[in-house]
Amino acid sequence: MPRIDVRGVIVPNEDKEFYEYFGYETTSPKDVRAVLEAAGGETVDVYINSPGGEIASGSEIYAALQEYGNVKIHITGHACSAASVIAMAGWSEMAPTALLMIHCVSSYGGGNHADFAHMAEMLKTADEAISSAYTAKTGRDRQEFLQMMEQETWITAEKAVELKMVDQIMEPQKQNVQMAAGAVPLLSDAQKETARGMLEARRREERQKVTKAEARLKLLNLKARRKMQNEV
Repeated sequence: MPRIDVRGVIVPNEDKEFYEYFGYETTSPKDVRAVLEAAGGETVDVYINSPGGEIASGSEIYAALQEYGNVKIHITGHACSAASVIAMAGWSEMAPTALLMIHCVSSYGGGNHADFAHMAEMLKTADEAISSAYTAKTGRDRQEFLQMMEQETWITAEKAVELKMVDQIMEPQKQNVQMAAGAVPLLSDAQKETARGMLEARRREERQKVTKAEARLKLLNLKARRKMQNEV
């Protein structure tokens, strides 16, 4: 049966290699779509143990799973932040020891008071957009979830079933508990630029090695041809 593992930081497709350069486990929309496109309509099992990440990527994954439709979601560890949105994409079960966490969208930036006021409004709008995933799954009032997000709420399996965020608690013998997911901050532009530079340097070094190897091979071939000509 096709399987998707939503593990580690949820990142944009174009940023995946930067996080992996720093050793972070990641999930991108491209990773998820690749499995869905190959699944051919079969039921896809989605296993979640993630601290969350970039919300637009989480939203894209949520939309892709909803569009596919035939998915079963299994929360085995943490489903935090953007990962909690993904967890709302279909029928779901949650390990007794697992946790959901919902909170308000955060960001960073610079500018004057008008810029920060504008950003505050954008963040509020993003919070409302995210809360729609919770209300669509549960049928509960949006304000209830917005208040929970304001307080950064951690939700047990029992509470998640009570809120209808999860359909059932996973049977103990089925659970694959891995509780190592922790809060991983999104990379700053400076960190991405550092990774980009290091990756490019590594690629240049690899290209130089290939070029030297090709030159050496050409030289050996040339020597071999000359030797054959001399022997003739």
